This record gives sequence, C-alpha cells and structure tokens, in this order.
Amino acid sequence: MEIIHKYFTDFTDTQVQQLSQLQALYAEWNAKINVISRKDIENLYERHVLHSLILSNVIHFKKGAKILDLGTGGGFPGIPLAILFPDAQFTLIHGTGKKIQVVKEVVAALGLKNVTARQQRAEELKGERFDFVISRAVAKLAQLMIWARPLLSRKHKHSIPNGLIVLKGGSIREEIREMPKG
Repeated sequence: MEIIHKYFTDFTDTQVQQLSQLQALYAEWNAKINVISRKDIENLYERHVLHSLILSNVIHFKKGAKILDLGTGGGFPGIPLAILFPDAQFTLIHGTGKKIQVVKEVVAALGLKNVTARQQRAEELKGERFDFVISRAVAKLAQLMIWARPLLSRKHKHSIPNGLIVLKGGSIREEIREMPKG
C-alpha cells in the first residue's frame, strides 16, 4: 500500500480502508484459485493496483459514468478504479466463471455498490452502451476495437471522447501498425 500513497494522496478514509484490504483478500483467494500469477501476489499493489489507478491520470470518471472492464480477470483495472471513482458505475466481465466468482467475493467484501460482475463475453453484450471500455492485457488492439466499438455510447460527457482505454505492457508499435485505418 506504501507504493500507492507515493503517487496518490487524496483518498477518503473509506478508499484507504478498501485499498488496504486488497492484499489479504487476493492472497486468500489466490491460494484457492489462481487469480493472479503466484509470483505477483507479493507485488499486488505495484503490479496490479497502481497499474490500474494510473488511468486516473488520463481521465476522471464523472458521476454516473458507465465503464466496462472487458476481460477483467481478477478485477483489474475495474476494482481499484471503482474504489477511486465511487460515483461511476463499473461492469466487470470475464469469460471464466472462477475468476468472476472471486471478483464478486472481493466486491462484496469491500462493500462496493458501484460494481456489477458477470461471467460474460463482450460479444454477448447486445444493446448495452458504455462511456468507456477499459481493458488490461486481454487481446491485441485490433481485436479489442472490434469488441468495444459497438458497446460505446455516442453521448459524450467527459473531457475526452468516449472510447477504448487499454493498459498494455511493452511496445505496442506493431499492434498499432496492424490496426485497420478509419
């Protein structure tokens, strides 16, 4: 949690309490179900929580914003962002039932009222619209765009246009070159 306070200082008491619980919750669940790489569990705050919260440097989700975390895995980046933005609504989806069950348990333990977790694939979200689709280490950019485009609302209410926000590691130049034009 120390690394989080190094970069973020404006947390409410509730947010500090919720963020502080993450290590114990994920360690407990990771012992039962491989939610996070076993070698990463000791670095949860640096490699998962901080990496998720960094999105707040790009955008501040407004009250009532609808955000889809596509391929949430164990709840990243959705859960840390839901803690940081309690007035936004987060839908976390993943195709694996075990991982979504862990997400639901963590959400309940933290008392997050602004999160819905579902075992579902993006292709199954017919008719739902979101201000932003966020994703972390799920698929190539071109595929993420195919999944995200029909899910994005055309009504903009943020300082940046609605769209896909992707957290990726390493170099993405090749993926950007592979993106369809237009």
